[in-house]
Amino acid sequence: MMLQDLKPYLAVIFLQFGNAGLVIIAKAALNHGMNHYTFAVYRNLVATLVIAPFALYFERKGRPKLTFSIFIKIMLLGLLEPVIDQNLYYAGMQYTTATFAIAMCNIIPAMTFIMAWICRLEKVNIKKVHSMGKIVGTLVTVGGAMIMTVVVGPTIGLPWSKGSTTAHNQQSTAPVSAGDNIKGSMMIIAGCLSWSCFYIVQALTLKSYPAELSLTALICAAGTLQGSIVTIIAERGNNAAWRLQWDAGLVTIVYGGVICSGLGYYLSGIVMKEKGPVFVTAFNPLSMVIVAILGSIVLSEQMNLGRVLGAVVIVVGLYLVIWGKSKDESQSNSKFDPDEIPPVNQQIPMTISIKKLGNEDHDHSLSIAMPPTNETFNKINGK
Repeated sequence: MMLQDLKPYLAVIFLQFGNAGLVIIAKAALNHGMNHYTFAVYRNLVATLVIAPFALYFERKGRPKLTFSIFIKIMLLGLLEPVIDQNLYYAGMQYTTATFAIAMCNIIPAMTFIMAWICRLEKVNIKKVHSMGKIVGTLVTVGGAMIMTVVVGPTIGLPWSKGSTTAHNQQSTAPVSAGDNIKGSMMIIAGCLSWSCFYIVQALTLKSYPAELSLTALICAAGTLQGSIVTIIAERGNNAAWRLQWDAGLVTIVYGGVICSGLGYYLSGIVMKEKGPVFVTAFNPLSMVIVAILGSIVLSEQMNLGRVLGAVVIVVGLYLVIWGKSKDESQSNSKFDPDEIPPVNQQIPMTISIKKLGNEDHDHSLSIAMPPTNETFNKINGK
């Protein structure tokens, strides 16, 4: 596989590393009092300030005209992910755990697949093996993520994970009430649904506004504006929520703005134009594998059999999705696809008659029937 072909895969893997890192540091910042409303506002403000200069310079000549229809889509995009998803997701994380929040993100591929199929952004033909491969692969990756979350199994002793992990294990297994779990789960699920809708609307918007940098900057600006309004209403009278300090919250804001909002929206748009929204979201379960590996190396977390089995299942599911997408692309690039031609009994009959000029006493006309009849077949075969 050439480097050009590898770029989409490297981009989505980078996105998953970025998202996994943000979830870990955001959970720590939220536990230390970071306000999720102002976090979303500042995060998108940072993204706007970082991306806007690049958009103004690199797309100054090729930027499409901003019509009213595109403006409405941008405002919707600014509401779906920067406001609704980010606030619901991180509010729900306060009631659950970072691991649970990452696990719930694995419903996004299935949601996106269904919506992309409804909006005809993804072609699905259950009679074709590669289309079924995409469907099965999406479900397998979700199943692998659930295995990592639910199945524990015996601990696998790794050399770098041996040591004092008691304090961390006590922190990660802190009791969470059933009511908080339900409340947090509903918030995270609603946020994931909004995130899936964001990907679909982004793919549709890019068809009429194919300027990824400008679109990213406008989405983040719209999210900053709408998020500020929501925060003013939700935190009225609480001026301390807007205060910035040199702590983990500031690091989370900058990291989330530059990596996850700025580069995240831009790279997902680039990949989406080539591979579609389903391809982008299909790699979401990979973030759980990344967190498990980094947790064992950096935090000396114990690796168990459930995490290993889940990671293997996720890799198998991703392979099926990639295989199905590659088959789709190779077929769409081919000049002739016999599956696209309707059967003979569904073709519209017509007859083309050609009369040769010359002696009128002789009939030199030729008639061709489409689709060919049995009589035509017999004439062709000399019967």
